[in-house]
Amino acid sequence: MDFNQIKETGSEYLFQNYGRMDLAFTHGEGCYLYSTDGTRYLDLVAGIAVNAIGYSHPLWVSAMQAQVARLAHVSNLYHIPEQAELASRIASVAPGDLKRTLFVNSGAEANEGALKVAVRYTGRGKVLSALGGFHGRTAASLGATGQEVYRNSFEPLISDAFQYYEFGNCEQIKEMVGPDTAAVMVEPIQGEGGVRTASTEFFKTVRDVCTDRGALMIADEVQTGMGRTGKWFGIENHDVVPDIITMAKGLGGGAPIGAVVTTDEISAVMTPGTHGTTFGGNPLVCASGNAVFTVMKEEHLVEHSHDIGARWMSELRAIGSEKIKEVRGNGLMIGIEMDSAETAAKVKAHCLSNGILVNVCHGTTVRLVPPLIINDVQKAMFNKALKECL
Repeated sequence: MDFNQIKETGSEYLFQNYGRMDLAFTHGEGCYLYSTDGTRYLDLVAGIAVNAIGYSHPLWVSAMQAQVARLAHVSNLYHIPEQAELASRIASVAPGDLKRTLFVNSGAEANEGALKVAVRYTGRGKVLSALGGFHGRTAASLGATGQEVYRNSFEPLISDAFQYYEFGNCEQIKEMVGPDTAAVMVEPIQGEGGVRTASTEFFKTVRDVCTDRGALMIADEVQTGMGRTGKWFGIENHDVVPDIITMAKGLGGGAPIGAVVTTDEISAVMTPGTHGTTFGGNPLVCASGNAVFTVMKEEHLVEHSHDIGARWMSELRAIGSEKIKEVRGNGLMIGIEMDSAETAAKVKAHCLSNGILVNVCHGTTVRLVPPLIINDVQKAMFNKALKECL
């Protein structure tokens, strides 16, 4: 089908719940996507921080082809070799004593699973999450999402278990965590909230208060994990070890996989029958995760994310335009807050006309979450387009 046929067919048969751009892609290679009319685009969105090793990486393609030819799915009624291998690889890079993994299908499911673990482990019924945060669109993860725009009209499905604190506010954490608090959820960087960061003092306060009062600290690493921030996990930028980490996005490099990672002790409360998933951790998606790990380690992409990201943010701050209010983030998760939503929209449109894909989140923030394989020439292409637009 050509683009018009794709658009017309989708308009007739799909839910119209996405505000889609007038683009469709046929294939990708490295950091580039190719549209139906043959135009090449430098992709600084990466499927919203998913395609960490870029498109069509030869090792990943080979691994997926081989796995499809052997076995795609069997269910968790049986032991799965690829799943065991991936769990061991996650444990090898996870901080502290986090070594047990439950595989699911998405970030929202990972957060749902983490909440169930926390409630069952503590025997408590309240969860604190941050205003401006985003944890998914299923019932409990939506409840944990501290943005009314996502919760509006779905209130009948949302539990009153959730309370919201101001991201970065240490005093609120000290005041709000009580004897009925099962967990405090926090993103190392608020992605959908505008690439918002908080101080190391804040994350250490969350850790200390949770420890002192018997609540669990859940780090939502769905967007920040797998090297995105220049560390394997974003929380490591603050030298804090949470009780539970949730993962997805970059873990599968394009395959739908999520994970809940915790300690031996905490995981032990999830006995057979307490939680499960048909597709979670099947051979195909775990083969994808194993391939992603191999590429990231062989090509030193975590270190590359740290180094090139630091240089990039320095270059963006040096532009010095009055239309740029702030540049924030870590590694290759960068937010450029513009002076208005209009300016942000103009930057996005100008980049598109110059063959560069960027994303605007929270209205005024141009978000850069490219494949971790991006190079200096490619980041310079964006810098040039941004300066031209400003």
